[in-house]
Amino acid sequence: MAVLGSEACFESVWFERQRFEEAESQYQHFLIGSTPRATEGSSGASSIAQELGRARSDIQRCLSNQGATSKATVDLTPEMAARVEAVEKENRALRQTVSGLQSQVEQLARRLAALEGTSASTAAPAPAAPAADEDEDDFDLFGDDNSEDEAEAERVKAERIAAYQDRKAQKKVIIAKSNILLDVKVWDDETDMKEVETHVRSIEMDGLLWGSAKLVEVGYGIKKLVISCVVEDDKVGTDILEERITANEDLIQSVDIAAFNKV
Repeated sequence: MAVLGSEACFESVWFERQRFEEAESQYQHFLIGSTPRATEGSSGASSIAQELGRARSDIQRCLSNQGATSKATVDLTPEMAARVEAVEKENRALRQTVSGLQSQVEQLARRLAALEGTSASTAAPAPAAPAADEDEDDFDLFGDDNSEDEAEAERVKAERIAAYQDRKAQKKVIIAKSNILLDVKVWDDETDMKEVETHVRSIEMDGLLWGSAKLVEVGYGIKKLVISCVVEDDKVGTDILEERITANEDLIQSVDIAAFNKV
């Protein structure tokens, strides 16, 4: 214990620190001209008085700022005043437009509610279907079908079809035809050319018309039959015609198309 007491004598302990700090704080408040807040030992009345004084100063500051602001607002230039008036007019017009739109929306909502209520009330069994249809027709937003208009449209359509059929019947049908010149060649000079021509002209087909014919010298006494014909392109083809002519192999050697012209 003696040792501990002797060591405590040399310890640097500041027992008056709190009082010193309070004194320094009061001195600093005195220098800046304000009143320090009450400590734990001060009375509640002085603290309330200080708060009231601070509130009064804040109120006076706000009033002075408001007065300055109102003064600045009053001192408007003519241009700024005109702009403010224009903005106010536009604001009023927008409010009127919005009010009109709101009223229209409300009317549409009421009509829609009426339609929904009507549809729900007309949903009845099969015998009551005609009455329900009449109610729905009364509230049809897109209009009902007119039977008279449909009949008129059908009549006009029928007239147009009949007129088209008449024009089509009266229109002259163009038949595509071709003029063909054939070279019919034989085996030798002993072949009877009249028999060859008779064989060629004996071929009859729908759309085939034979024309003039002549004999042309080929060489060494051999002749060929040059005969013309007119054919309808849709009915007679050159392949079929050549096949029919060369069917008699004893007379005909070959058939060539010398000329082919559209009529």
